[in-house]
Formats: sequence, structure tokens, C-alpha cells
Amino acid sequence: MKLTLRVWRQQNAETPGAMATYEVDRISQDMSFLEMLDTLNEELILAGDEPVAFDHDCREGICGACSLVINGDAHGPERTTTCQLHMRSFQDGDTIDIEPWRASAFPVVKDLVVDRSAFDRIIQAGGYVSAPTGTAPDAHATPVPKPDADFAFEHAECIGCGACVAACPNGSAMLFTSAKVNHLNVLPQGAPERETRVLDMVATMDDEGFGGCTLTGECATACPKGIPLPSIAAMNKEWLRATRKVRR
Repeated sequence: MKLTLRVWRQQNAETPGAMATYEVDRISQDMSFLEMLDTLNEELILAGDEPVAFDHDCREGICGACSLVINGDAHGPERTTTCQLHMRSFQDGDTIDIEPWRASAFPVVKDLVVDRSAFDRIIQAGGYVSAPTGTAPDAHATPVPKPDADFAFEHAECIGCGACVAACPNGSAMLFTSAKVNHLNVLPQGAPERETRVLDMVATMDDEGFGGCTLTGECATACPKGIPLPSIAAMNKEWLRATRKVRR
């Protein structure tokens, strides 16, 4: 395959960026999208040019580091992470636009790399339990109803990639935050922090500069792990419950 790549190049958050055009050839349809970028960077290095900076880690669809907007879609045309997107999703001769996440709370570090530490601060605000740690307890020591366990597991699948923020026209982090809140609030181990968790995490989310949620649903559509849109409603219910309890 021969492709034309239009890649966002930006030295840092303080300098303006622009799209740069590159041609790549001999791209196999079996390559992952990141392997294609590796090929581009090899050619740039051999030509004496600076390679394109982009995030990656596990390349197994688990860590969520591979945050790219491809032809206007978070992670590209398939509902998966960028590292699990393969070049067979494109055609020979295609022009592909590659950009970083676009959100004020995710400032550009360089080229396609953004600073997603705002997510870390949201988790630090309440994404933990005070239950004692140590030797793993027996599986049946604390009974959890199956519907609650399924609900918790569904939300625990969130990998914090930020696709929900990148896809949202408001740059909202409600789907991410709701996944982290709902994962723990439904479990007995998360009960001691149930009220403070949702209040603190939502407050931190707002302080980080994420936009407001208008339930357009783009976040759930882009989520590679399928976190459902009703997750946001469940968190709003938790927030209202916690607000009423604190006021008492």
C-alpha cells in the first residue's frame, strides 16, 4: 500500500503546530497503525529528519496510551484502540489525517503526544478504597450480588485512554469519571468512600477544565471498551444522593 499521511507536528504546548505531509510506501495490510508510524519514523530518521512523537506502551489494547485522532475519529474508523487498528481498514492511495487528542485539559506535549495527567488527578481524588490490603481474601468472603459484580466489571474495563474526551464536542470527561465512580461505588469495599468519592472526583474533573456533558453520546460511541452512556446517568444519581446526604 502507498499512503499519504497528513500528521500534526508541534514542538510543544507553547508553539503553534501545523499538518505536515509524508508519503509512505510498501505498507502491509497486516501492519498495525502504530507499526505503520514506526515505518514512517524509520524513513524520517534515515533522511535526517526528526521522527514523529506518539504515545504507546503495551500495544495490546490494554494501556490506552495510543491516543490518536485518525481522519477525525478517536482511535480511527474501528471501535478499538489505535494499536489494535490494522492497515487493512484503509485502501491503497488513501490520505490519512493523524492528530492528537483535542481538549484543553489535554495539552500537547509534542506532535501527537498529549498530557493526560488530568485523568490521574481525577483518580487520585477518589478512585481508591480504604479496605485493608494484603493477602487476597477468599472469593466468597464478601458476597457481591451478580448484577452488582457485572456492573462493576463493565465499568472496570475503562482503560483511561481519553477517547471519550477527544470525541466529545465539549471535551467532557463524564464517561471516564463515571466509569471510575461506578466501578467502586457499587461494591461493598467501596462503600466507606461512596459519597466523598463521587463529590471529590466530579469536583476535580471540573477543576481540570473539562467541558460539560450534554449527552451527545459520542463518548460512548468512541469508547474502545464499550463503557455505556447510561453510566453517566448512574454517576449523576450517585452525585445527587451524595449531595443530599452531605447537606443533612
